[in-house]
Amino acid sequence: MTDCGCEKARRDLEEYLRSEVCNTSEGEIREHLDNCPSCRDEALVAKTLTEVVARACKEAAPEELRDQVLARLRAAQAAH
Repeated sequence: MTDCGCEKARRDLEEYLRSEVCNTSEGEIREHLDNCPSCRDEALVAKTLTEVVARACKEAAPEELRDQVLARLRAAQAAH
């Protein structure tokens, strides 16, 4: 049984999604994703997860919550 390109596409998927593969590999992976529903689905899940994590990392806790957490940490440190 020969690999139809899934192994390479999956191995390089994260780099592909971050545009960190060479142009030749990028074209090959893109073509494979266009023709392989399974790998395309995996790429969509990985891309969506990456975008959700990136958005979450940009959000900050409300100032009031931050102050409460810091106050409790200081109180816990003072108690020890």
